[in-house]
Amino acid sequence: MSLEQIIKYEGDNSTFVWKHPIEDFNTGSQLIVHESQEAIFFMNGQALDLFGPGRYTLETQNIPLIGKALNIPTGGITPFHCEVYFVNKTEQMSIRWGTDSKVQYVEPTYQFPLSIGANGDMSLAVEDARKLLLKLVGTETSLSQDGLVRFFRGFLMTRVKTYIAQIMKSNSISIFEIDSQLEQFSDELKTRLGKDFSEYGISLKQFFVTTIAKPDGEPQYERFKELFFKQYADVAEAKIKQQVGIIEQETESRKMVIEAQGIAEKRKTEGYTYQQERGFDVAEKVAENEGAGNFSSAGIGLGMMAGVGGAVGSAVGGVFGNSIDSMTAPNSTQSNSQTQYCDKCGTLLTPGALFCDSCGASVPENNVCTNCGFKFIRPGKYCPKCGQQRGQ
Repeated sequence: MSLEQIIKYEGDNSTFVWKHPIEDFNTGSQLIVHESQEAIFFMNGQALDLFGPGRYTLETQNIPLIGKALNIPTGGITPFHCEVYFVNKTEQMSIRWGTDSKVQYVEPTYQFPLSIGANGDMSLAVEDARKLLLKLVGTETSLSQDGLVRFFRGFLMTRVKTYIAQIMKSNSISIFEIDSQLEQFSDELKTRLGKDFSEYGISLKQFFVTTIAKPDGEPQYERFKELFFKQYADVAEAKIKQQVGIIEQETESRKMVIEAQGIAEKRKTEGYTYQQERGFDVAEKVAENEGAGNFSSAGIGLGMMAGVGGAVGSAVGGVFGNSIDSMTAPNSTQSNSQTQYCDKCGTLLTPGALFCDSCGASVPENNVCTNCGFKFIRPGKYCPKCGQQRGQ
């Protein structure tokens, strides 16, 4: 046996605790601890020192030359027992877990009893090496992932099933919506289970619920599942119809706005207003009147159209001019040049009158435009030649 020995970790990353096979090594032996590891030195059954990453010289009571004499009473076995345990502190992921039986609870939405299972994976890391070694490992030579899961399996199954039922009840999570709540489920279980692992020096880094085993095939569950999805489909269809109606309404509104803008642009281009356009409509209705063939209706139509103004009055006045002339002229051969109209109200004037017998306005001589001299032959408010307002 060499005087000094090298004590270092020779396990793998799936191991949490590994005991070095060399025991009762000599004083002056070298201890090498890697990063993400810790080493605990035991002397005569007691955990004396905890070493972090680095290289250390171990001081023991085992001195080879003297030890031979000291070992005679014990049959060659040293009375000074020493050993080293290495603890892997890396975060070990994808450690599988699963419930060993179904969780029984009452579905909160439809109030029927059912049973479900759950499984997933978790990530663990050693938080307190001394606590883990003393409470779980004891005199074992190693602690692997499978071994750790076996240690925790009893309380893990009990806690997980209890917490699942409590979370689903307190949050009123429907069995038909549980898949959308897996993240919330995982976070709450991690929070509740963290304290249980911490008591043994283990830190629960991550806890994921990846699958909820539903009671597919059970008649009661299938009946309520069909009811739920039918109700969901009806609500979804109603929302779609509502959205379609809103879109159609918005489309019709935009169409009306575009049409109104087009009409306004047309009026602007052609040079008439909304009131004038309404006047054209009135004139058209009067012209289509069944009584327009008799003289009384023609007189009423003329009175209505005289107030339309501008281009409408001029256009409509010509339609009825001949009919009125035939009513008031002394004979059918009377010339249009003898016919005069009031510049103010457009009423047909009595031949030779100096004032309008309708509005009382004075009649200008020869009924001509005072600006350009154009002789008016129809009623109106503006001169059709120069555009000046009549009567000024």
